[in-house]
Amino acid sequence: MKDDVWKRDEVQSPCVKLCTIHPAERICVGCFRTIEEISAWSRLTHEARSAIMADLPTRAHRLAKRRGGRMGRLQD
Repeated sequence: MKDDVWKRDEVQSPCVKLCTIHPAERICVGCFRTIEEISAWSRLTHEARSAIMADLPTRAHRLAKRRGGRMGRLQD
């Protein structure tokens, strides 16, 4: 049986299996989707998925690296 029988022409999920929702930004720290987008992904149209995928890179800056904490205090 050929592998291409099971392939579909659809936008694949951007999930990287690092599924944690940032409490302040309300987006996944792995793929940058909202919980609503994640839960609706299998029902979205090709166009809706493509639009989300195009927007994901613009969300990365919202999860800027934390500064401070224990390491920040030790550097003083």
